Amino acid sequence: MNITIEKLAEMALQARERSYAPYSNFSVGAALLTEDGKVYIGCNIENASFTPTICAERTAFATAVCDGSKNFSAIAVAGGKSDGSDLQNNLLPVTFPCGVCRQVMMEFCNPKKFKVIVVRNKDNFLQYTLEEILPFGFAPKNLQFNTLN
Repeated sequence: MNITIEKLAEMALQARERSYAPYSNFSVGAALLTEDGKVYIGCNIENASFTPTICAERTAFATAVCDGSKNFSAIAVAGGKSDGSDLQNNLLPVTFPCGVCRQVMMEFCNPKKFKVIVVRNKDNFLQYTLEEILPFGFAPKNLQFNTLN
């Protein structure tokens, strides 16, 4: 299946509608594209205790990894007011992934190639590489230490 960026953006907006955000009233949806064309969606899920809250991007990554996928090419992220008023008034801001989500992306994605699409609506979005939004990111390769002889 050939997924366009526009379709990925639309899927992120649809995932946003499934969000559980009774405390912040800020809903986020994500659509994660694997290198082989599968898409995994995620939404933010809040908790009264706050710490167990999980972001949409990490929900999508967790679902994908649980399904056996570990090679990704892009993610679309859409966030805004839970009541959708920003969508109706076309005032949707762009919502970038938080630092924790960017770090999760570093675990699985090539920062020079992985695309992060921040969505206003299905026809209005911005596209970056992971490296652009997380310069000098910490990756698994950083754990390979050289010893001095």
